[in-house]
Amino acid sequence: MMVVLRNPGILTAIGLGVFGATVLACSPAQALVNQVATPPTAQAFARRQAISSVSISPDGSRVVGIIASDGSQRVLAIWDTANLEAAPYLIGVDDRSELVGVQFAKDDRLFVSTQQMVNFSLGGEAQRSFRRRTQIVDLQGQPVRVNLTFDGLTAEQQAYVGVGSVVSILPRDPQSILTSDPMRGDIYKLNLYDGRAERVQRGSSRFSTGVADHHGEVRSRSEINFDNGAVYSALWLRDAQGQWAEHFRSYARDRKSVSVAGFSSDPNIIFISMVPDNGEHEAIFEYNIADRKVGEEAFAHPIFDAQGVITSSSDEDFGEAIGFSYSGERSRTVWVDERIAQIEALARRALNIEEGSIIWQRANGAPARLGVFTGADVSLVSISRDRSKAILRKSGPDAPPEYYIYQNGRFALLGRAYPELSEQNLAEMELVQYRARDGLYIPAFLVKPDPETFGAGPYPAIVVPHGGPWARDDAEWDPSAWTQYFATRGYAVIQPQFRGSLGWGQTLWRAGDRQWGLAMQDDLDDAVQYMIAEGVTVAGRVAIHGYSYGGYAAMIAATREQPVFACAIAGAGPATIDLFKKGTYQNRYLREFQHPTAEGIDPLRYVNSVSIPVYLYTGDRDTVVVPAESRTFAAALQRAGKKVKLEILPNMEHSLGTWTPDNIAQILTTVEEFLKNDCGLPGAAKIG
Repeated sequence: MMVVLRNPGILTAIGLGVFGATVLACSPAQALVNQVATPPTAQAFARRQAISSVSISPDGSRVVGIIASDGSQRVLAIWDTANLEAAPYLIGVDDRSELVGVQFAKDDRLFVSTQQMVNFSLGGEAQRSFRRRTQIVDLQGQPVRVNLTFDGLTAEQQAYVGVGSVVSILPRDPQSILTSDPMRGDIYKLNLYDGRAERVQRGSSRFSTGVADHHGEVRSRSEINFDNGAVYSALWLRDAQGQWAEHFRSYARDRKSVSVAGFSSDPNIIFISMVPDNGEHEAIFEYNIADRKVGEEAFAHPIFDAQGVITSSSDEDFGEAIGFSYSGERSRTVWVDERIAQIEALARRALNIEEGSIIWQRANGAPARLGVFTGADVSLVSISRDRSKAILRKSGPDAPPEYYIYQNGRFALLGRAYPELSEQNLAEMELVQYRARDGLYIPAFLVKPDPETFGAGPYPAIVVPHGGPWARDDAEWDPSAWTQYFATRGYAVIQPQFRGSLGWGQTLWRAGDRQWGLAMQDDLDDAVQYMIAEGVTVAGRVAIHGYSYGGYAAMIAATREQPVFACAIAGAGPATIDLFKKGTYQNRYLREFQHPTAEGIDPLRYVNSVSIPVYLYTGDRDTVVVPAESRTFAAALQRAGKKVKLEILPNMEHSLGTWTPDNIAQILTTVEEFLKNDCGLPGAAKIG
């Protein structure tokens, strides 16, 4: 249930300022904050973002976002772009739900996502976790009543699901969108004004839900099937005459798939994403459906994977490609459309953002010059249909997100996500590479404390391996605060993109196969040696803190006979590889795609080798890595007479998106206390 908040006074913490193309002034109050040496509190990092999920309506008349001025309660805010000085209209939700996302479905209809803690799953079994719900509301916050019931769901389950997930907002349909149900994959055309729903495609156990083109026609879908016992994924496409056919077949064991990156304005030409033969990175190609021919390379980056195609919803060039995205040091977009490129360029000049460059060693050892924004950068997150108005997000690893609206050639600040934090108190991040002991180049993100506050170093340090392991970090704002919180307390923090990480090329990714706790772990130890060689830290003053797979890596680090770490902190880590292998084995595709790569060492078998203090924490509602994993490892350490602490955090699931401010703050403060009191590794002292 949506609740309209008539009193807009809670918005006073979010400032609004207008500036020209070249000047953004800092207020005296802000300048005073920048001089304060006291590190920001855990609550300042852990708070709900004061503004997030911002977008502009297709006609450019309104802006919507989620705000949490008090750092806790989230509400919807709607601004009138013709009168930005006026307070926004606020819409809340009942106490049982929490807003997590919003977007314009039409000029006066909002697609809203909420989450709620529940004690059952859609399958009906008891499961203490969080569930998402979607609904349509008007600009006054009134829910649109819809005649939509998904097959196979009880009334209670349907109430939690809502209207399903968006397949297409149908930019040329003034009233309807396409949604799909989460269980069967049926697709419905839903009228957002009279609530009528019409099923336009039935789901299938054979095919995925499918991807729709600009006109809302489902034009691609994937199939999982078998060829002499070998599982494969087949990409099916529908041609201009409406006929479906299989076009690409990718065997799971090869781990090279072809996917649709986008649709062109020509119904016979689509964009596909794939790794070329003997290639390192995903690239985007044109593909002729009728001729079944891969055409010219539409977009590729020499060092990073291409991600997707951005197409126009404007009448003048509807369906034309206007940009290509890729996974650089952060997600970035190359704009083909000159007007959008100019908007981003103006914003960079206005906000004094500069691009630097570094020398990068490719997988084949050849050096290349790489342009990077390791500080703040701006990105376009939403644009009106005629491209005269846009929402831009300024953010970076040392720059908490800020949202701006562009209109009439000027920019207006809508709000800062973390108003208690100032960029000057935070630490710069570097994108670096170091060589592992076998010669493989390992990318990493390195954050060092502010030298004006803590001196030139060396500093105590923390190695933070990411989860996954088929995942990666990037040079963006980290809402977990595991980098900046500790950097403001005098720690250097490095995030190694160890072998097995995604997004850095095929060589690095595949080098992690069957290396859990082995070469993957060596990469983390080698990060310590790199920091010592660079004068960032010294031997004996480094801790490791990882979560999920990173938690497993921290457990393994503690079991090594000659550990390079002073202590290990493991969040929601599996005590054996069995949990991961069981999950991948039960899925028939993953059984050949990822299951064979998960081989290595179980930390639970080597507890007698542990010689450093260990801190374990996990959430009591974790359904991905169940709390029993941490409890089992802690009990084994205790029986072996080792130093171990265990914390079970209340009402905490596995994923960051479900964490409360209390969850985040408790992780930060308990890890800091453990480093000081149990690890003997306090942060660097301030100078002066």
